[in-house]
Amino acid sequence: METTSSIRVWDAPTRVFHWLLVFCFAGAYLTAESERWSLVHVTLGYTLGGLIAFRLLWGMVGTRYARFSSFVQGPAAVLKYAKSMVAGAPKHFVGHNPAGAVAIVLLLVAGIAIVATGYATYNEIGGEWLSELHEASANAMLILVGVHIAGVVVASWLHKENLARAMVTGFKQGKAAQGIHRVWVSVAVLLLMAVLAYWYLQSAAAA
Repeated sequence: METTSSIRVWDAPTRVFHWLLVFCFAGAYLTAESERWSLVHVTLGYTLGGLIAFRLLWGMVGTRYARFSSFVQGPAAVLKYAKSMVAGAPKHFVGHNPAGAVAIVLLLVAGIAIVATGYATYNEIGGEWLSELHEASANAMLILVGVHIAGVVVASWLHKENLARAMVTGFKQGKAAQGIHRVWVSVAVLLLMAVLAYWYLQSAAAA
């Protein structure tokens, strides 16, 4: 039987996207009611949209565990995994587990709704209902984030594996053959540079 070891699972672009998304959503949510920070709110919102567009593309052409085809499964698989979690003996997945996959898809959908309604509200397209939908979408995403974090904590405890740390280091436990061979640091750097350049241009235009 092949033993498990620490293997590279999450590529650099996936990790940079993840933490930038966390920062942008948190920042945008906290500045939503402030006129003083409205430019920051809008900038972070548009950045959120750009990040989601990148993730959708990377989900098709990225490395093994970043691709949607590797972790998005049907309702039966999700239900089976949920039952195994309740029983305290869930199957270990090298990449995202079925429950985590559902959370990711819902977060992306909520993010798209936030950006679309936020753009319409900011540019005064549509009525007051879009502004209300924008707020509702943001609150829904906050709830999803809470559920996602709870799921990460529970899965980390059941598998005795720090999933949050894995999204920082890129490493998880698995068989040597299951690891990815390239982390695409260059793509991660370009993504980060694009975000920082956009922030700089926004601040320069407002000066």
